[in-house]
Amino acid sequence: MAKTSTIAIVGGGLVGVTAALALARRDYQVTLIDRQAPQIQRGALGMDIRNVALSPASQALLDSVGVWGATPAAPYQHMQVWEQWGNSELSFHAADVGALQLGWLVEVSPLLAHAWQQMDRYDNLTVWTSEISDVDVSSERVEIETATGARGSFDFLIAADGAQSLVRRAMNLDVQQYPVHQVALTTVVKTEQPHQHTAWQRFLTDGPLAFLPAVDEHLCSIVWSQSGEEAERRKAMDEAQFCREIGFAIEHRLGAVTQVDQRFSFPLTQQRLPNCAPDPRVLLIGDAMRVVHPLAGMGVNLGLEDVQQMLEVARPTVDLSAPGLWTRFARQRQVRAQMMIRIFSALQKIYGSSDPGLALLRNIGVASINRLDGLKQQIMREAMGLTATGASS
Repeated sequence: MAKTSTIAIVGGGLVGVTAALALARRDYQVTLIDRQAPQIQRGALGMDIRNVALSPASQALLDSVGVWGATPAAPYQHMQVWEQWGNSELSFHAADVGALQLGWLVEVSPLLAHAWQQMDRYDNLTVWTSEISDVDVSSERVEIETATGARGSFDFLIAADGAQSLVRRAMNLDVQQYPVHQVALTTVVKTEQPHQHTAWQRFLTDGPLAFLPAVDEHLCSIVWSQSGEEAERRKAMDEAQFCREIGFAIEHRLGAVTQVDQRFSFPLTQQRLPNCAPDPRVLLIGDAMRVVHPLAGMGVNLGLEDVQQMLEVARPTVDLSAPGLWTRFARQRQVRAQMMIRIFSALQKIYGSSDPGLALLRNIGVASINRLDGLKQQIMREAMGLTATGASS
């Protein structure tokens, strides 16, 4: 049997650890490097405030590496989308595409902690808990040094270390920025009425507001894109004021908002790396490759999509640093990133205007889409990760 590549994966988030588990299952020698192991965190309402909406394609990948099923996941079968100006709505139902769910909402820290536990099952998977301090890529090897003094020499490097990637910085790789001029306010709220296993999204002129259904039928995870000034104002509100304001913003679709957990905000950005395979020995995936607007919950799903397509190239005993091996993968992922960024940028411009004429056109368009079952089904398949094309070696 041919010698398998030794692989360093920098970044132990969901994308990085999934890649590590999948490659270890294929008998590659894998070293995962991250500054620390994850800790389970929960807020005052009993949920981790960090949540991810996972598509059926992402669920299938996580299940294949033994990560799915050990932590609670809230399925949602419906999605309701409407806007601030007008009365046209989009309704998506999983049954329309022959599925049981459109996706699942999962708390990040319990899922990630379980994923890390699964790495103990593999003798060929080593974990270093330290931040990298240096990366040197040559034609022969990839040399990595950590802040704690650990050193390693590898055949191949996968960077899954997020939007502020240290690997990208060490290699002097520049990303292209697409300004958003918004921040995301995130929290968990309790509602008077049950969420009905429905993801609710309303486009406001200041940015989209999403209520994502949790395991508890009266809890929803909130992602509210808005200006920095509005986010600071809303974070400073007392609980009763905030509950009233967010209830009004969602038009009380779930009755009154009765409780809110701690509120956090972070700046939004869209960016992409022009080439995610800048060297035969280096591949960047997940947010290290591209960052998109959170309005469709595609971020981590795109990263897991990277992993799935990477596995179609990284077949057992393949030399991962073979010249040209990743060319097609990089091209396909670049096209996908450009498409997602353009869509989200266009939506931001279209829904960010309160011009009455544009609002009328929006509502006519939404009403038309809602009547076109074929187009709606295509949109759902895209969001569920059921239409992405794979890369091949």
